[in-house]
Amino acid sequence: MREESRAPSRSDPTAWLDAALRIGPERVFIETSRGQRFTYGALAQLSAELVAVLARCGVSAGDRVLVRVDKSVEAIALYIACLRMGAVFVPLNTAYTAHELEYFIHDAEPSLIVVRPEDFAATAALVPQREQVRIRTLGTAADGTLLAGIGTGAEAGALEGTLAADRLAALLYTSGTTGKPKAAMLTRGNLASNAASLVELWRFTSSDVLLHALPIFHIHGLFVATNTVLAAAASMLFLPKFDAEEVVRMLPRASVMMGVPTYYTRLMGDPRLSRETTRHVRLFVSGSAPLSAEHHREFQQRTGHEILERYGMTETSMIASNRYELRVPGSVGAPLPGVEVRITDAQHGWVLQEPDVPGMIEVRGPNVFQGYWRNPQKTAAEFRQDGFFVTGDIGRIDAHGYVHIVGRAKDLIITGGYNVYPAEVEQELNALPGVYESAVFGVPHPDFGEGVTALIVRAAGAAGLDEGTILRSLRDRLAGYKLPKRVLFAPELPRNTMGKVQKQALRDTHAKLYMT
Repeated sequence: MREESRAPSRSDPTAWLDAALRIGPERVFIETSRGQRFTYGALAQLSAELVAVLARCGVSAGDRVLVRVDKSVEAIALYIACLRMGAVFVPLNTAYTAHELEYFIHDAEPSLIVVRPEDFAATAALVPQREQVRIRTLGTAADGTLLAGIGTGAEAGALEGTLAADRLAALLYTSGTTGKPKAAMLTRGNLASNAASLVELWRFTSSDVLLHALPIFHIHGLFVATNTVLAAAASMLFLPKFDAEEVVRMLPRASVMMGVPTYYTRLMGDPRLSRETTRHVRLFVSGSAPLSAEHHREFQQRTGHEILERYGMTETSMIASNRYELRVPGSVGAPLPGVEVRITDAQHGWVLQEPDVPGMIEVRGPNVFQGYWRNPQKTAAEFRQDGFFVTGDIGRIDAHGYVHIVGRAKDLIITGGYNVYPAEVEQELNALPGVYESAVFGVPHPDFGEGVTALIVRAAGAAGLDEGTILRSLRDRLAGYKLPKRVLFAPELPRNTMGKVQKQALRDTHAKLYMT
């Protein structure tokens, strides 16, 4: 019998843990793929002890804690500890290179950096002149110097005093069209209101068990998945990463799964995926990239389940979602409670009133971020005077109020659920010897949704420059998911009369590159 859902706090995410403890500290919060169980009481105790550790490291409320570690129970406890003391959590992808990490350290100016034990030396080399920045390590086997101060007697009683909903909770870096990533400032209220809405919309209760195979440096795995579980006092089956065989094995114990379209396409490649293996699951959620209507239909035929699609972005968390009782393939659903979505003319900015007319998607509500970290010019450019945030996505709203994504105004590539902006990759390509100019674009890929593809114009005298040389040169400069799947060569780039590279022409020309 399913337990009744309750109304989680919409302003204070630490109240979720307090509420879960009142239900029962012995409740399981996380069970790992190795069968280890971690209760809500243990989460409260460990996060309280980590608050004391962070304080001894010189971290105060408002300070940034930059975290670049592998997925673990302790990493989640560190996130909760930051929320409890009012520190700002800054998660980073472990795939980032040292070159990229140096930029984040300089931009975020953290008081504490937490990295994997094997990354300590390389990280320390990036901050030799900044002795006030402490570096600690955290591994996946409860190892590392961060945990060395655990066991000092910190109690896991009542949570610390409530912090204001408008206090900064996290910085999440998102690639920019000008090349360098920018950090979205998310508040405690942003996180709390969004998770509370998802608990209601997706009918989460404390009896739910989420199969969690997502990374936790990304808004999907950390704020959508983990926060929703915390807000409902539910449980998670915690996989270190997505593995189709392991997911199929654990599905009979789960009631909910969240994933990116790549996860579902890979699951459909496993012959064991069936109505029998999914009969205990009540909800499959897909996001971070569009799910094709064909894959939506195939999954339903195989399992009897309609995948629920939703729409969000780093700056806003979730904006819209299909309703639990009504899922429309190809649509991302209606705006979340309290969230306003409108369509405007992309050129002139006026609001389009008629349904099904495509235009720029703009959003306003308690989910929308405060702005970009230390970048008031960029913040001002992305917000209308009435508070609506300009998403950069092109979409339409049908007569039933459901949102449909038509395209992306900014040549964003979504590969395996990760965002890649061409300008960042082009910047690195153009700096390589023998590259005259480059264009990076996405085309359909059967596994990743879109494949990052580069077209290179060689410089004079660089006729011998080849694909292998390009890719080897980029491996220490860019995270793996940003690397082109293919590097093509041409004598020139297609341009219009104003000299702008015609990316759509490139996408059309190479649309079947990965489909043969």
